Amino acid sequence: MPSTAVPQRTLLKRTVTSTTNDSAPSTAAGSPSETPRQSPSTTSLSSMSSLDEVSEEGVGKLIDTYGNEFQLPDYTVNDIRNAIPKHCFERSGLRGLSYVARDIASLATTFALFNKFVTPEYIPSTPVRAVLWAVYTVVQGFFGTGLWVLAHECGHQSFSPSKILNDTTGWICHSSLLVPYFSWKISHGKHHKATGNMERDMVFVPKTRNEYASRIGKMAHELHELTEETPIMTLLHTIGQQLVGWPMYLFSNATGHNNHARQPEGRGIGKSNGYGKGVNHFNPSSPLYEAKDAKLILLSDVGLAITVSILTMLCKTYGFTNMLVWYFLPYLWVNNWLVAITYLQHTDPTLPHYTAGSWNYVRGAAATIDREFGFIGRSLLHGIIETHVLHHYVSTIPFYHADEATEAIKPIMGRHYRSDVEGGSLGFIKSIWKSARWCQWVEPSEGAVGEGKGVYFYRNRNGLGTAPLKLKEVNPVVGNAKMGMVVGPDA
Repeated sequence: MPSTAVPQRTLLKRTVTSTTNDSAPSTAAGSPSETPRQSPSTTSLSSMSSLDEVSEEGVGKLIDTYGNEFQLPDYTVNDIRNAIPKHCFERSGLRGLSYVARDIASLATTFALFNKFVTPEYIPSTPVRAVLWAVYTVVQGFFGTGLWVLAHECGHQSFSPSKILNDTTGWICHSSLLVPYFSWKISHGKHHKATGNMERDMVFVPKTRNEYASRIGKMAHELHELTEETPIMTLLHTIGQQLVGWPMYLFSNATGHNNHARQPEGRGIGKSNGYGKGVNHFNPSSPLYEAKDAKLILLSDVGLAITVSILTMLCKTYGFTNMLVWYFLPYLWVNNWLVAITYLQHTDPTLPHYTAGSWNYVRGAAATIDREFGFIGRSLLHGIIETHVLHHYVSTIPFYHADEATEAIKPIMGRHYRSDVEGGSLGFIKSIWKSARWCQWVEPSEGAVGEGKGVYFYRNRNGLGTAPLKLKEVNPVVGNAKMGMVVGPDA
């Protein structure tokens, strides 16, 4: 299948069975009632969009990072749901548990084989044993990520029709991987309710032009004049993201929005991302949660405490070095794949992001992309990479029906369905570097008007794709050392 994410001045290669009608009504405002509340939070679905149709003055010319013209989605959620065969919505607890058993058996068998045969008795060479144990950590990382994905299914209630079975299985599996199940479930549900919303999304909210400029110590109007960011800096940033991105998200809500004081849901002492009393996934008083969520957050913490206690006991019994290889290094590989998968699902030169005034549910769900990770993605990771667009429209469809459902919605989405499958598994890995180089901050398109000014696309200072806007400097604000900037092209 060809890629639908293509460079500038190259014809778009969309995976399209049929195209949508350009004159069709604009996107529906909210998500369907059957698309689940993924969390116990009481966030109203009616608050997910303030738009019923495109404003009369239009949006102007919207240009993505590759230089392709972008059009807003023109179909409804009901169009999506009605296109999906009814049996795709069916969930089987027995089938779900069989996959859990398969992943646990894979972890246990791999450990038993390596622990039995990768020893001095069978392999005298220390370097060879070291290489084989390194391979062990990678393989176990994939199996562990697969188990993580099944717990993710539980959090969306797509694992089985039973909420008790879903939450029990999810709590056990996630706790064993040091993930606070209910805490994550609540914040992840809010991500699904506000995907692509610059003010409310909970996962990989990109930096605006001003935020990026502030991070590198420059003024916003200077970005288009700066020299290329060195590859070594991109590499260091990527390594840091892949290594500690997941724990930083749990402990300080890194990459999530930081507008908690203005959100209708949540409560707590802290109102900004950070550790301790700030926004984190362990404190029942975190602004992510409401008072009624406190017991669930504590239950998540109990699950982590049990796992930590078991790991401590095992370290004392078998030594930290053994546990480092047996558990902790595979755990880091799991973290790596979680960050890579989530990052690449929501970061691509073709993907828009929206201000609150231009966002609605269907537009946000379409601001995702499917990729390809071959056998690893489809079999070991249960298709979470290959069917993510569908997942954002109907997250209760189990992964084993997701391929069929994805094919069913492609004719409805038409040009709005995005996939980048070029290069297969290797292409997926390369996309991490490509996105890091191409996608540095977001800003409006030069030709945007009206509502279109709230549709942001990635830009970069590396000279790749569409050039950033040239901003003009204005007079300093009295009493403020920073200069205000006019967002728009030079007059």
